[in-house]
Amino acid sequence: MRDYVSLKNRDFSVCYKTHNSRANSDIVMYIRFNNLGYNRLGISVSKKIGNSVIRHRFSRLVRECYRMNVDDMKQGFDIVVIARPKVVGLKCQQLNKSFRHLLHIHHMFKDDD
Repeated sequence: MRDYVSLKNRDFSVCYKTHNSRANSDIVMYIRFNNLGYNRLGISVSKKIGNSVIRHRFSRLVRECYRMNVDDMKQGFDIVVIARPKVVGLKCQQLNKSFRHLLHIHHMFKDDD
């Protein structure tokens, strides 16, 4: 069983309209409260980033970063992660550091209250 539920296209649009985004040099993260009691994860990678192998690798790495941090995160949010061109060639540890940085800025960790 997956640790997350994927977002649908309309959910991406709603999340973007909240304008609640933070970014670093690797990724952009949008977060929106969803009233569901569990998190939903959306990943967006432009074709400008690279070929399908590179884009799919980024998606897998983001899902792994989410999986590694889900136990420490607040629940009931839609999370959209968007790749920036610098992500090409990033290792999992580097991406996880960027992912955790943005989660901290969004106050998404249980102990960030």
